[in-house]
Amino acid sequence: MTNFHFIGIKGSGMSALAQVLHDMKKQVQGSDVEKQFFTQRPLEQKGITLLPFERNNIKSDQQVIVSAAYGDDHEEVQRAHELGLDVKKYPTFLGEFIQKFTSVAVTGSHGKTSTTGLLSHVLGSAFPTSYLIGDGTGKGEEDSTYFVFEACEYRRHFLNYKPDYCIMTNVDFDHPDYFKDVQDVFSAFQEMAMQVKKAIVACGDDEHLQEIHANVPVVYYGFAEDNDFQARNVETTNEGTQFDVFVRNSLYGSFTIPGYGRHNVLNALAVIALCHYENVSAEVVAEHLKTFKGVKRRFTEKTIEKQVLIDDYAHHPTEIAATIEATKQKYPDLNVVAIFQPHTFTRTKTFLKEFAESLKKADYVYLCDIFGSARENAGSLTIADLQDLIPKAKVITEEAIAVLKNHEDSVLLFMGAGDIQKFQQAYEQTL
Repeated sequence: MTNFHFIGIKGSGMSALAQVLHDMKKQVQGSDVEKQFFTQRPLEQKGITLLPFERNNIKSDQQVIVSAAYGDDHEEVQRAHELGLDVKKYPTFLGEFIQKFTSVAVTGSHGKTSTTGLLSHVLGSAFPTSYLIGDGTGKGEEDSTYFVFEACEYRRHFLNYKPDYCIMTNVDFDHPDYFKDVQDVFSAFQEMAMQVKKAIVACGDDEHLQEIHANVPVVYYGFAEDNDFQARNVETTNEGTQFDVFVRNSLYGSFTIPGYGRHNVLNALAVIALCHYENVSAEVVAEHLKTFKGVKRRFTEKTIEKQVLIDDYAHHPTEIAATIEATKQKYPDLNVVAIFQPHTFTRTKTFLKEFAESLKKADYVYLCDIFGSARENAGSLTIADLQDLIPKAKVITEEAIAVLKNHEDSVLLFMGAGDIQKFQQAYEQTL
């Protein structure tokens, strides 16, 4: 039996892949920094051994998988090379692994994680399906027909994959520390499109994705009439959002999702189109769309007295606007209080004005200090630069978090890709 050792196992993709292999009865262990991450809880629950980084973790009988965040100078990678072991970067290993299944890559600047989770839930109700989601969730089925996985465009990592199908949710300018502009992002998606083997399911409402060229059919979904799969008669209710789907102008079915906002309807359309292509009945899809519980850190709600607290990964202006829109649809009678932590200095500087415009859609705005990253932990920009563009915004610290108690009958929307959860946790401790 192969023994797998993961270097950087607490990364979201690495954690998910470790769970997939463990479920498939492989021997799995991993190492990482000793700081707590939300991705490690499922590993611990499955009894996967977690070790602090140490060169002696590496043994001669291991297949070593290393996070893309670590290079050849890492002590464990060096030790693996000394022992002559096969060392594979996470994207390289995953690209080879998916060839054993009918693979579906889910990519896009926004909505990847939610769409991957939704597709895994619906497709998994019809066929044995393994999946890898970017929120650190992974599940392996030994007799899987399908493998559904999130494919990230950052540093063009997704070019390691040659999937059977690819869902493309949208193309937007993000990761300004790597991509030059939106055309640079699009060029990566175009390159990815040429590697898909059976079909692409793309959002036709996205102006960039309309320009995608491929060697396989491209099926379009969206609200516009010229899409192959079109949502019409969209209505919000207490249960969520209802809509009709027309396939090439013929009524295909009526569907209900628990979520709110146009972005959630689009995610559902992508799943409906892919399932239609694979002959999953409309009835089965409709039944399971209704029961999707969501993914981690995507509109994760809890109610405490007269406040609703929502934890969301939104860290780009487009995502913030969509999250605020969904909140107002679900809670039209409550004030929306945005508590936002910008993620990385390059992203904050690049989208400063756009962040301000998106946040202004909330009724009240609180800003946390900029969260740096492993690649850049300082910059000349400060949170005051963003505050200056939002007249009603206030800067908040963990110590002063109790001020949020003043917002009764409100939704507190904690948004960010850093450690914004610690602000929510600090607030909950004051209650």
